[in-house]
Formats: sequence, C-alpha cells, structure tokens
Amino acid sequence: MGVSRRSVIATSLAGAAAAGLPLATESAAFAASPVGDVVGKVTVGYQGWFAAIGDGAPINGWWHYSPNWSQAPAPGACSITCWPDMRDFTKGYRTNFANLGNGQPANLFSSYDQQTVDTHFRWMQQNGCDTAALQRFNPNGGEGATRDAMAQKVRQAAETYGRKFYIMYDVTWWLNMQGEIKTDWTNKMSALTASPAYARQNGKPVVCIWGFGFNDDGRPFAPAACLDVINWFKAQGCYVIGGVPTHWRLGTDDSRAGYIDVYHAFNMVSPWMVGRISDNAGADWFYTNRVLPDLADLNARGIDYQPCVIPGDLAAGHRRHGELMWRQFYNHTRAGVPSVYISMFDEFNEGNQIAKTAESAAWQPANSGMRALDEDGTPCSSDYYLRLTNDGGRMIKGQVALTETRFTVPFPTGPDQTPPSVPGNLRVTGTTDTTVALAWNASTDNVGVAGYRVSRVSGATSTVIGTTTTLAFTATGLTASTAYTFTVAAYDAAGNASGASNAVNATTAAPPNNTTNLAAGRPTAESSHTQTYGSGNAVDGNTGTYWESVNNAWPQWLQVDLGSAVATKRIVLTLPPQSSWATRTQTLSVSGSTDGGSFSTIVGSAGYTFNPATGNSVTITFPSAVTTRYLRLTFTANTGWPAGQVSEFQVYNG
Repeated sequence: MGVSRRSVIATSLAGAAAAGLPLATESAAFAASPVGDVVGKVTVGYQGWFAAIGDGAPINGWWHYSPNWSQAPAPGACSITCWPDMRDFTKGYRTNFANLGNGQPANLFSSYDQQTVDTHFRWMQQNGCDTAALQRFNPNGGEGATRDAMAQKVRQAAETYGRKFYIMYDVTWWLNMQGEIKTDWTNKMSALTASPAYARQNGKPVVCIWGFGFNDDGRPFAPAACLDVINWFKAQGCYVIGGVPTHWRLGTDDSRAGYIDVYHAFNMVSPWMVGRISDNAGADWFYTNRVLPDLADLNARGIDYQPCVIPGDLAAGHRRHGELMWRQFYNHTRAGVPSVYISMFDEFNEGNQIAKTAESAAWQPANSGMRALDEDGTPCSSDYYLRLTNDGGRMIKGQVALTETRFTVPFPTGPDQTPPSVPGNLRVTGTTDTTVALAWNASTDNVGVAGYRVSRVSGATSTVIGTTTTLAFTATGLTASTAYTFTVAAYDAAGNASGASNAVNATTAAPPNNTTNLAAGRPTAESSHTQTYGSGNAVDGNTGTYWESVNNAWPQWLQVDLGSAVATKRIVLTLPPQSSWATRTQTLSVSGSTDGGSFSTIVGSAGYTFNPATGNSVTITFPSAVTTRYLRLTFTANTGWPAGQVSEFQVYNG
C-alpha cells in the first residue's frame, strides 16, 4: 500500500504568518509549449484506488477504505476522512457504519466497477476537467493486478466521455524503481498510448513521475538515477512531467538539495501543494514567493509549468465553502499560468477531493464523525467543487474575465426542495429470454434532472436495479418465461426524487430450443487483437469483457473451435450491455470448416446493428443446420469503432 502524499515533509511556512504580505504585480507569463492535452488544460489527479470485498477486484479487500482490508470500514476503523455522495452510482458495498442521516444504508463505491469510473469521467466531462492523471504506484506487489485492470477501465471511460488521460507514476517506496518503471512502461502501460484518449503534448504521449527529490525516506533516489529515468522516457518519445517538491527551485524544506538539474530535465514541472496552505493569506504568500519566481525560472528555460490547485482539507476545515480554491485560481490566472493540476479528484483519504461529497449530515453515516460540505454553516451542493473547478478552469483559459470574487454559488438556487416531475409513458421496447428493454419520456425540474432510477416491483416491494442519465434502460440477468413489473423515477442534484411512473409489465421470452452454448470456454483464434482484448474474452461467459481487433486494418476475423464437427443452427453475438457502448453496425460474414483449413460461407456478408436499448445482442440464424467444427466471423466494417468487436460469441444447435 502506497504511503500517503500527506506524509511528505510539511512546509514550515504557515498561512497565518503570511498575513499582510504585499501581493506581487501580475506576470506577463507565457507557455513554453502550445496548447495540447496538458498545456492550457485542467488536469485532475485520479487515484482510482478504492475497492470492496465482493466487487471482483483481484485485491479482494476494502482497499484504501479500511486500515484492515479484510474488514468493512466502521467508526474508528476507517481510512477515508469524508463520505462520498453515492446518489449517482448504481452499485454500493455495505459498510459497518450506521445508516445515513436520511435513513439510507451506508454504502461505498468500488473503483473496480466500470460504472464508478464511467460516472467519475462523466462528472469530469460535465465540469470542464480536460485530462485525468491516473496514479500508478509500484505495480509489482499485491496491488499490481488491480492497478493494471484500473488502467483499462480508465481508458474505456476516457474514450466514452471524450476526456484525455495519462499515467502518473508515484515512486513512493518503490525502491527498485529505476529498472522496474522502465519494464512496466515497456511491457504494459505504453500499450495505452494507442488509445485516442491517451494524452499527448507536442505530439508526444504524456507520462508523469511524481516524487523525485522529495526529502523523506520513501523517495531516496539519487540525482543520477532520477536523470536516468527521465532521459529514458524522453528517449521513448514521451513528454515527461515532474511532480516535484513545493520548494524544488530552492532545494529546501521538502526538497533535497542538489536536484535542480533533475527538475530542469522535465518537460513540465508541477510542484506539490497539498498540506501547504489552509487560507487565502497562505495562498497569496505562495503566489508571491513561489508561483511567480517558479514561473520565471521555467519560462527562461522553455519548461512548461503546471501548479497545483487544492480544494483544501475538508476534514481540517480549510475549504471555507470554496474561498481557498478560488483564491488559487485567481492567483494563477493573474500570474498568467496556462495549466493547472487539481489535487485531487477522488482523494477521500486526505479530504482534498473535488468529486461529489456528502453535502450535509443527511448524506453521511450518523455515527461517522465526518465533516460534510456544509461544515462551516454554508450549504454547499455535493458537486460544488466540481462546478468551482469548471469556472476556475474557464478563468484560467481566458473564457471568463479575471475576478477575485468567485461567481460559483455554493448552492445554485439555495437548498432545492422541488422534486422533478414524474417520468411519462414508461414502455417496453424489447425483450429477450434474459432482458427487458425500457424507455420513457423526460421529466422536468426547476434546476435540472440529474438522472433516473429504474425499479423492479414485486408485490409491495420496489427494488432499484439501476440508474441512467438517458431515457432508456435494459434490465438484464432475468429469468426466461417470467413476468416482471418495472417503474422509473427521476431525481435532481439535491437528491429530490419524483414519484414513480406508471408501472409496466413484461414477460421474458421462452428459452431457445437448445440453451447449451457450444462455444462456451472453447479454444479461439483471431486475426489480431489490441492490448488485453484477446479472442478468449469472447467465450468466457462475461459480457463485460470483449475481443477487439487492431484498428483500421480490415478484414479481421474471430474463430471458435467447437472440438468436433457438430450440428449448428444459430449464433448469438453480443457487445457489453452498458449504455456507454453506443449503437453501432458491424458488417460481417459467417463461415465454417471441419478441418480448420478450408472454410465455406454459411451466411454472406451483411450489416448487423447492436443497440444497447435492446441488449446489444444480435442473433444470426443459419438457412439450415450446418455441421462444422470451426466457426469464423469475418469483419469488414464497424460504424462505432474502426475494429471488429465481440463480447460473447455463442453457438447453438437449435
């Protein structure tokens, strides 16, 4: 488990001692590089390091939630200092805390759930967060497999929501870092740069290394070792950012002496600020004594600058309903700083997260003892620091005028107590033997509808089965030939919920004539695959995994070996059922072989539409039963992505 960044040596420069210092005049700063995916952009640090027992993560524990990962967090045994707002997540994991103040169960999210990462990146999209820096600690221990999986989840979310991302190596306690970081990049992380969402600056993939030069036992690396790693990444064609000590330029306090050549070797320098300031006076001191001279030093050398902006430690009462964060945006804007790094997006352990957080006692456990966003008596909506980031980023980019007084109000309309209208015309748009597709008409709200909760009704019991921000939802995992009843309700950002819609009844289809999938777990082959999306994913029984060929290289094929020549009548192809997999049409043909060498066409090339609203599934029935051992799909086009894609390749003889 990585050491908290709060453990770095704290600066002795207290904000209170800075009161009364004169402010420097505005700097005519400039960016060394043109606008790219980090220069001229708002980057957020993304931990993605929360897990829970039962979420399927390889780490199988309450990762970063509890000091004992085998036990659910509880009062006195909890590693987070403030409570996430759970309203936008479809899945939560029960803790040992009492219920929330509003009576709801005290659940926490898992970063390992793709829906969690998707939700976070949707918040980034909605609030002007351009780029996410995925934190990667030493991946060679017990955390490695989970961190590897998180990188793929972040890639998918970034692609879905139009955000950029890059790998940010944190070298804390990674004592064999010098060689292992190169191996990790070469063998694993460099593959991510093939994603169109991977951040590039000056045409180069971005990598950040956080921790060189810090004056503590967890980062004992000599200058020569640091320079070797920086220059190696540059030789790989990377644009390299340095997450450096606050006092890097002077080589004092949290910085070791003698590292100035290391710091100047980076393409961009990003000094750490968490724990350094707690009020506006402290922010102003750093503006005068660090930001302006740091910027001048780097400008003179053609090095880009990415200072931190922190919301403040909520647990310590530093936020002052946004005053501290806005002061930093104001100072950086008047200094002419073009790029900022938000520390952090989801760091609930240190209380400096901007992600949606409990806004009052109603939204956190009654016995948590934690501070909510209204801790200083000013009501703040759960998304306030996301909205503040959005407006601060607009000011940095020159899209709004420089203003010392923040114009982002803590609550958009005061405490909103008006629920949305009831969704209209809930209807069934399709059924299969295991799914029911639903659609409805939009609700309205005095502030804005945040989303919809879909419930399954059984007698007097109504159970939420999912949430969505769209007007359609597919209930999955149902039993064939079974009647179900559904309703939907709308909710807004303040947590107000509408009444339930009209109830609709649907009966799932009868099971196929033969329900044995002949392809399950069978050997596969392929023309190609990208990253970890190999052909074996198409027969593993998990619709969340998938095969994906290399991009822009048609035709591509996927093949399954049934073990012996058997009668086959139809195949079922699926893509992941999440709504983020937008509707797409794939053009493909089906051929068969008894020896794996000579293939004959079974079904000619045609376009097949995969629609999340109807289960993202396509059934291809053969004109007549075909006896074959090898079945091959040959892809020549895909309107949703320039590659062949299949999450499950199922084969039936009836």
